[in-house]
Amino acid sequence: MTNIQTKVREVGLYINGEYTKAMDDATFEVKNPATQEVIARVSEATIEDVDRACRVARNAFENGPWRTMTVAERCAKLRRMAEIILERKEEIAGLDAIDVGKPFHSAVQHEVPRAANNIKFFADFMENQGGEVYPMEEEYINYTRYEPVGVAALITPWNVPFMLTTWKLGPCLAAGNTAIIKPAEMTPLSVSLLGEIAKEAGIPDGVVNIVHGKGSVVGTALTTHPEVDIVSFTGSTATGKRIMKNGADSLKKFSFELGGKAANIIFEDANLDKAIPVSIQAAFMNSGQVCLAGSRILVQRTILDEFINRFKKAAMELKVGDPQDAETRMGPLVSEEHYKKVTSYLEIAKDENATLICGGKRPELPEYLQNGYYLEPTVYIQENPKTRLCQEEIFGPVVTIIPFDTEEEALRIANDTEYGLNGVVWTENLQRAHRISHAVRAGTIWVNCWFVRDLRAPFGGFKKSGVGREGGHHSMEFFTEAKNICIALK
Repeated sequence: MTNIQTKVREVGLYINGEYTKAMDDATFEVKNPATQEVIARVSEATIEDVDRACRVARNAFENGPWRTMTVAERCAKLRRMAEIILERKEEIAGLDAIDVGKPFHSAVQHEVPRAANNIKFFADFMENQGGEVYPMEEEYINYTRYEPVGVAALITPWNVPFMLTTWKLGPCLAAGNTAIIKPAEMTPLSVSLLGEIAKEAGIPDGVVNIVHGKGSVVGTALTTHPEVDIVSFTGSTATGKRIMKNGADSLKKFSFELGGKAANIIFEDANLDKAIPVSIQAAFMNSGQVCLAGSRILVQRTILDEFINRFKKAAMELKVGDPQDAETRMGPLVSEEHYKKVTSYLEIAKDENATLICGGKRPELPEYLQNGYYLEPTVYIQENPKTRLCQEEIFGPVVTIIPFDTEEEALRIANDTEYGLNGVVWTENLQRAHRISHAVRAGTIWVNCWFVRDLRAPFGGFKKSGVGREGGHHSMEFFTEAKNICIALK
């Protein structure tokens, strides 16, 4: 359990190497979703603050040392940044626990170490990059350089704020760009630390900037600003569409990781001893507030009863409670607004004649958690895969079991969605595993596992789940411009 102080924090904007108030002194409150206590007052950037951050980032890119220093020197500073993140892991995890409502043990054991590794990985990756050489007989030689693009807007989500910000910041900085980070206004606390961490690591002022506020104001100002060259965004599909429209006039370069409604397909030959606990994790990790959540569980009818009985038992055994408690496996939803959205699907499920297996109500909790935005792990069976319960991204601890009979039917159901971020396949048949993996229209397919990430591999979505890919050279290609140089040899 963390010892982080519960006093109300004052969080400023971070521009040009220092924390500062908004120009009009405006602030907004951030609440602990487990208790509804106010935990922070955060400076709310004005359009003028965003303009200043963009111009500072442009000046740091054009006139500062970051872009022109040696790759080795730049990457050494990033490795130091990763070390500092690990040194402060309990503080960072504690902030995510009270800000997002995620279990502290999960943040400190998994998410913060992964965040540090994101930074270190891209530092190492950048140092190992080469170029291409293309000789033209004996008369000319072409070679390629990969140069930084310029100023990057990094707009990050509320569900895994610190880790997903470093996933963007690592390649952005390793390539030599400067950045303006816009954290989600609901969960800005851990991300706000990245300014001082960057400064302590020796990264020059102006290279990392952080602005807080509503997407409709701050996000719009950032994504329309002429000094911003590229935008990397993780969040909802609807917001991604707005950002693309905002940046169209200035031809900004985009990378989007958007919504998901993954099919988790359980065939009759699956190893249920492994499939059930991993499917529970895929359904309820971070209270189901995960874009990769396996929220559509397709189960072959021959094993349907056994799967339901075992899955229900495992779901009901999950401890829901205080994120600071080491025994807690599921905390609250992030906010009142999101709680109302998620719980609205309980009525939708009734209207659509879904069968409730378990959950569907607030858990019994101690008095100090009575005002928290809690919902029990909730499981439905729905025979009709075209219902809203099966089609819309709920982003909460609500999953639907959909029976199927044949492989062809499973594929038809899996692909009958506007999303295509990921999918999961459970089978002991190698040929089937390949067939299904090839046929499901999604950017990542996990076979007999879930949420296993190799940072070298491409990550992103088909259809309305994203634009572009992140990871390894895919990230570096986004954050660089390829320049060809042709030299006459005679």
